[in-house]
Amino acid sequence: MILESNRIQKDIPIPLYYQLKELILSEIKNGNYPGGSIIPTESEICSFFHISRTTVRQAITELVQEGHLYRVKSKGTFVAIKPINQDFIQKLESFDEQIRRSGSIPSTEILELSRRTADNKVAEKLNLTEGDPVIYLYRKRFADKRPIVLVETFLPYDKCSFLLTQDLKQTPLYQLLSSSTDTEIYFIKRLVEAVEANANDEKLMGIKRGKPIQYFESVGCNSVGAPIEFSIARYRGDYNQFEVTLFLKNK
Repeated sequence: MILESNRIQKDIPIPLYYQLKELILSEIKNGNYPGGSIIPTESEICSFFHISRTTVRQAITELVQEGHLYRVKSKGTFVAIKPINQDFIQKLESFDEQIRRSGSIPSTEILELSRRTADNKVAEKLNLTEGDPVIYLYRKRFADKRPIVLVETFLPYDKCSFLLTQDLKQTPLYQLLSSSTDTEIYFIKRLVEAVEANANDEKLMGIKRGKPIQYFESVGCNSVGAPIEFSIARYRGDYNQFEVTLFLKNK
């Protein structure tokens, strides 16, 4: 933490403000100050390091200008919340891989893992008959402890019942599905829409009702094109951005 460090040295030719700036930036990158958290006040930093307010202010101002911090009047200085960049390219990646590649730490909370019966929509997506048994998996997923997406996943029970005994908090779903060629995901068909946050989004992700949500419906298929996974994902619009790579035909 910033006020637990002795890394500012007054007997070297590196400006004090720059040393402080690099210290704060290092603490942010190491996850000690996640997005949205408040950093110590200018007075606290001055007192701890025995440096001038001008020095502290210069370091913080540069970090604000560079987008690492932001100030809120009468409240303090906070770490900026940067959107998670996820590439939609011709490569399948797990949520954990995407989040780590963006420089954040992923984690997952399992809200429900159970056996259900397929309704009309789920049955249609998975080529089942309405009323057939399915595995239902409901997850809240985090980047740097920030909830960024809610995911409901449906899988055919006859092929995926083994998931009921697996630790899906620690092991990625696609990794478990890849244990068999019958369930390994080879390609995904995806629908993207912009919708408004509902009461459940507000409760579980802290986003105000009516704010924009990025809504995804995905059907993951095995090597012979049979649907294995139908997922509905609701991403916070203020924490996520998506990048798509397109290829011109015959290039």
